[in-house]
Amino acid sequence: MLDSATYTPRLKTAFNDTIKAAMKEEFGYSNDMMIPRLDKIVLNIGCGAEAVRDSKKAKSAVEDLTKIAGQQAVTTKAKKSIAGFRVREDMPLGAKVTLRGDRMYDFLDRLITIAMPRIRDFRGVKPSFDGRGNFAMGMKEHIVFPEIDFDKVDEVWGMDIIITTTAKTDAEAKALLKHFNMPFNA
Repeated sequence: MLDSATYTPRLKTAFNDTIKAAMKEEFGYSNDMMIPRLDKIVLNIGCGAEAVRDSKKAKSAVEDLTKIAGQQAVTTKAKKSIAGFRVREDMPLGAKVTLRGDRMYDFLDRLITIAMPRIRDFRGVKPSFDGRGNFAMGMKEHIVFPEIDFDKVDEVWGMDIIITTTAKTDAEAKALLKHFNMPFNA
């Protein structure tokens, strides 16, 4: 176990040492508080029809997401009953987790340096921003993370990853993520 008093994530150190200065020079910020930074990363796995057929699938998704995030994931439940899909209110349908602080920087580091290169036929991620400086991406397989033992996986899940920043525009957020070496394809 790492000592939390002395451990600082690699990307957090890079942000404080080099990325802040580069962003300040690139956009001409007059104050250090204006420099965009990462706020949180939200991970989500939706089991869909698999969870409707077998309630243990949602528990499996929670366990896998907990391993990936390094933090306990929460079960997501249906808000309403939908008879056509055989969904009942409060039925477990997936898992989610919100990462902040050091765990957020550790996850982003593992995502960019380990998981993305393991994606089959990977050519970069599409820069999809929401207009307010937040980035969203999806992965078809959660098994690209090294924490997941491929032999023990009963189901391969898709995964949503939302990176929330304090940037005011998409251009600032894209520049921030490029400084973190996010492999954009455009």
